[in-house]
Amino acid sequence: MAATPRGTTPVPPESRPRLTVLSGPSGVGKSTVVAHMRKEHPEVWLSVSATTRRPRPGEQHGVHYFFVTDEEMDKLIANGELLEWAEFAGNRYGTPRAAVLERLEAGEPVLLEIDLQGARQVRESMPEAQLVFLAPPSWEELVRRLTGRGTEPPEVIERRLAAARIELAAEPEFDSTLVNTSVEDVARELLALTNVV
Repeated sequence: MAATPRGTTPVPPESRPRLTVLSGPSGVGKSTVVAHMRKEHPEVWLSVSATTRRPRPGEQHGVHYFFVTDEEMDKLIANGELLEWAEFAGNRYGTPRAAVLERLEAGEPVLLEIDLQGARQVRESMPEAQLVFLAPPSWEELVRRLTGRGTEPPEVIERRLAAARIELAAEPEFDSTLVNTSVEDVARELLALTNVV
């Protein structure tokens, strides 16, 4: 039998919260919903991803991301230390496995906010995880959100819309769907799914 870390009592598997994975198309509001939920309920632990991209102004190592070199990321992947990982815009992002498992064993609800590719990898490595799809109220609303920023050239927007069509088609792969009509309502529904009482 494995030793219990630092004198804590492990929570029996049947009463542990499940890992909850939130995914959905770009622009649907995943980060906004998660930020709102965690402001109200900081006890829900949001996994911090490792990334090879450079920190942006104000970002802190270990808070926003674990900033790693390409060589360090290669090692994490080779050693199976990531629950999932993906490449996006020339940088790699991944979820450290050990931290997620530690929190779950301690009985803490864990939330991952990741893309479709990552959600599929989690389903393979942790079939018991709960996958939640965040959907827009309509295609028109998603287009409005993706084009409304006004900060990206038309070809980038077109690429985002093409990716969003593929991501929306993956909805049946998920255990539940939440429609983002109201950040407060969706945050409340997501909280209920994470088994926080």
